Amino acid sequence: MSQPTENPQTEVSHEITLFSEPVFNLGSFTVTNSLINSWLVVVVIVLLAWLIKKKISKVPEKLQSFSEVIIEGALNLADSVTGDRKKTIKIFPLVFSIFIFILLNNWLGLLPGIGSIGFIESHGAERIFVPYFRGGTADLNTTLALALFAVIGSNIFGFFMVGIWKHFNKYFNLKAFAEIPRKIKKEPTIVFVNPIKAFVGLIEIIGEAAKVASLSFRLFGNIFAGEVLLSAMAVIFAFVLPVPFMFLEVIVGLIQALIFAMLTLVYFTIASTVEEH
Repeated sequence: MSQPTENPQTEVSHEITLFSEPVFNLGSFTVTNSLINSWLVVVVIVLLAWLIKKKISKVPEKLQSFSEVIIEGALNLADSVTGDRKKTIKIFPLVFSIFIFILLNNWLGLLPGIGSIGFIESHGAERIFVPYFRGGTADLNTTLALALFAVIGSNIFGFFMVGIWKHFNKYFNLKAFAEIPRKIKKEPTIVFVNPIKAFVGLIEIIGEAAKVASLSFRLFGNIFAGEVLLSAMAVIFAFVLPVPFMFLEVIVGLIQALIFAMLTLVYFTIASTVEEH
């Protein structure tokens, strides 16, 4: 995509990149366009939470009633995974916050001006357009941070729920080796079985890394692909044609946020369950 300038010899180029572009620096800290978008989402969430809290009353109005319906429905959905309302209450605030953050990031990237308002940066003879805003979840850095937060957070939750020693043995099964001398007379096969249990624990560590990769790349891939698709449709025909694709991306944004939140809920639920169970 290029845009002619006053000098016909010079063109302003703009290509959708896999990485987010830097907008300005705060000392040695680089602020990117996707980070600005994520900050904007946080501001929207804070304002929305403040508005809902301000409107809370014994006789609910429209906004409070709508919020209560959403929260109750989400709690019931979470109960179907955890199987226990008490456990749901412990996990739900974190998981629902992740859902709202991802959902707003997904949808904010579809608004007019996101990706089209920016500045021109010169790199020698080349002039590049850099947008001020870019969908936060269209940046792998954001999705990777969310995935790490979900996986590491679930393990910390497991430490508190089942105990440090039991959760540690899920990955480094020292207990399996300690049982061999005590049970070898009654169960000779334990010499073969328990080392396998310990090996399975090491596979669990690989599984944790796979969770991070799966969560981050799935979300990033779907949202980034949607932005590329909308840009392509806008180049072909800027009017009417992108509308059905925008509607499709609204649905995709909701589904991806729900998938990420539900998987996070599953990871927390599994981590809070004793291994034998």
